[in-house]
Amino acid sequence: MKETFDAVASAPISSAEPLVPASGPVRRALFGAAAGTFVEFYDFAVYGFTVSAIAPLFFPKHSATAAILLAFVIYGVGFVARPLGGIFFGTLGDRVGRKRTLTVVLTLVGGSTTVIGLLPTWATIGVLAPVLLCICRLVQGFSAGGEASGAMSFVLEHATPGRRGFYLTFVAAMAGLPSVFAIVITLGLNSWLGEEAFGQWGWRIPFLIALPMSMVALYIRNRTEESDSFRAVKEAGAVERNPLLSSIRHHWKEMLYVFAFCALASLGFYLIIGYFPTYLQTVAGLSRNSSLAVSCIATSLFTFVLPCCGLLSDRWGRRTVLIMGSALMTVVAVPGLLLVNQGSIAVAIAGMSLIVVAQALIQAGQFPFCVEIFPTATRYSGSAAAYNLGYAAFGGTAPIVSTFLVSTSGMSVAPGIYLAVISLLVLFVAFGAPESRDLEVSR
Repeated sequence: MKETFDAVASAPISSAEPLVPASGPVRRALFGAAAGTFVEFYDFAVYGFTVSAIAPLFFPKHSATAAILLAFVIYGVGFVARPLGGIFFGTLGDRVGRKRTLTVVLTLVGGSTTVIGLLPTWATIGVLAPVLLCICRLVQGFSAGGEASGAMSFVLEHATPGRRGFYLTFVAAMAGLPSVFAIVITLGLNSWLGEEAFGQWGWRIPFLIALPMSMVALYIRNRTEESDSFRAVKEAGAVERNPLLSSIRHHWKEMLYVFAFCALASLGFYLIIGYFPTYLQTVAGLSRNSSLAVSCIATSLFTFVLPCCGLLSDRWGRRTVLIMGSALMTVVAVPGLLLVNQGSIAVAIAGMSLIVVAQALIQAGQFPFCVEIFPTATRYSGSAAAYNLGYAAFGGTAPIVSTFLVSTSGMSVAPGIYLAVISLLVLFVAFGAPESRDLEVSR
């Protein structure tokens, strides 16, 4: 894997650009950030893939639809806590350093996910069961609020010049890969144990796996070094006392752009990994195994395509790729869902693939832009606050809003219309956005 990564990372964008191989510290920073991102998104994804099993155990007094809606409400609670976590850990990361902050974040994310796998259900402790589930999701969300922006800032400040888009989307691809991993585990357990046993106790296993995963990720992350950019700020005595307030005062326009791009990116991403597995069962009529297989293929495609789109953003710029992705999503969101609803696995994969490619383009521009647009002293806090507000408002609500739209309108493509409208609005925003590709990282 090291040789493959170095070959891509050092390949020139143009004939005039020199080969710059990734150094040891750069690789360690990259894989340390990727490991933490893997755990964070695994922990969030596994809840979405087990909602159909969790809902009747924690909300047995409600109808099947109401129970799923309530389970998705608790899914969304984790996103409500993300902006608070982003503010707290972003400020901490800009004051004491990226590495130390990310270690605390990873410990909390992995621990809260493991506890979900140990929770008693309604049959054992009644209403306290969903209350405890909600608390765990709050801790998950609060800690995850500091992961993505921190990992992106950390990698950006270590990145080889001219390859920042590829490096950041390589880490971002770790948001798709854990979804594949979670699907494979869930699908394998469901097939091995049977739907009844999986629904009774087998659903706990994917959550418990988070503990050893977190320990491995912590080991990898602890072998990394703090970035030179942050060390320079600290040595110069330029650490901001209140970096978030400074961002709001001096970079509020940049924060608005980040919010808009993250709103669209999170909506598309959490429809894919958080809602579509349930949608394929309850609306498209596929079996649990079939729906998980379709989701697995779609997220695998996303994981592969995203770094390729990151290379495009290094060549053409973040703004151009964001425009391309937003425009494509506007066009394919509804046709993609129409294909998904045909009841055929092959056609459903084709429909999901259209949405996934557009999503990869969007995130290939969004991830680098979110951290490049801010200076070192306020990068973590400014990006984390805007990033997590966008993810909370649109990513966290994506499953429940989509479920509500389908149930009230009777239109199976209602989530596609919702996604297309938001994509069109963000497309207009992208035309007015600045280009961040060539900004100096250490400024």
